[in-house]
Amino acid sequence: MMLDRTMTFSLGDDKEQAMKVILTTVYDALREKGYNPINQLVGYLLSEDPTYITTHNNARALIRKLDRDELMRALVKSYLNN
Repeated sequence: MMLDRTMTFSLGDDKEQAMKVILTTVYDALREKGYNPINQLVGYLLSEDPTYITTHNNARALIRKLDRDELMRALVKSYLNN
């Protein structure tokens, strides 16, 4: 039965590229508003509280389009591959 096997998946290059574009846009919006973008993004990722993200340049709506678990997987993968 397939349930006893480890399942793997790939987000695909298109989805990962879309996540990168959104994350970069949100990062830039936070920086423009004078926030520390890394601290704000980490706060959002840990809590999923959208108030960590500014509404400037539609950043809050953009970040909420991303699945937090998929984003964290992509970030860990990127960190370990570099």
